[in-house]
Amino acid sequence: MAELCVRSVLVTGANRGIGLGLVQHFLRMPKPPQWIFATCRDPKGQRAQELQNLASKHPNLVIIALEVANPASIKAAAAKVGEHLGGSGLNLLINNAGVVKPKMLDAETLEDMTEIYTTNTAGPLLMGQAFLPLLKKAAQGSPGSGLSCSKAAIVNMSSIGGSIASFFGWDIMQVTSYRCSKAALNMLSKCQSLAYKEHGILCVALHPGWVQTDMGSAAGHTPPVTVDDSVQGMLKVLSSLSEKETGAFLDWEGKVIPW
Repeated sequence: MAELCVRSVLVTGANRGIGLGLVQHFLRMPKPPQWIFATCRDPKGQRAQELQNLASKHPNLVIIALEVANPASIKAAAAKVGEHLGGSGLNLLINNAGVVKPKMLDAETLEDMTEIYTTNTAGPLLMGQAFLPLLKKAAQGSPGSGLSCSKAAIVNMSSIGGSIASFFGWDIMQVTSYRCSKAALNMLSKCQSLAYKEHGILCVALHPGWVQTDMGSAAGHTPPVTVDDSVQGMLKVLSSLSEKETGAFLDWEGKVIPW
């Protein structure tokens, strides 16, 4: 299996859970990225402590403040990443930041749906727009005509909860706003794949599994998949993707999930 080989990667929601797991795995690679941009809302806060500890040991890890629901914050982060990269582009954008509120359908409100949709769906849309110039630059600087995550890619962290066909886990957690936001994110991934293909950018929606994180455990059940296994699986999947898979909805083991 080809090792995922990227010069630069950005992970949103990187202070805990899957985001932090991704950063740790990138740092442990035999050939780690030259730049790992880890974003979170409050880089200096208590909740980013683990990230701060890693950054103090690894000069290739840069923590950047980013609120994915705030367009100005996204623009500022893109400018900062561009400064660090100098003349080169960004190979891999992983839109991992997400929110869920464990609620029954009857308890959902306009505010719930708006907040969750803004972070989970509009956030990745705005991130794609803001980082497009850097992704294009990376694609132009990579040899070969095909698409790959080593060249330039957007990975949207989705969920099987957004699959209309499979309807996983309804009895355990209804989380309607979350499901709607992820179904919409899947459509966004498809749209991005069509719009950005001509620029040499691969786009994919990934279901990380039902993972043992604060978010995964929100409904009071212990999920079956560890962060480590999920991240390892996803990185293996990402290393094998080509233009054949752009626009697809896959899980952490590389299986296609029905829309």
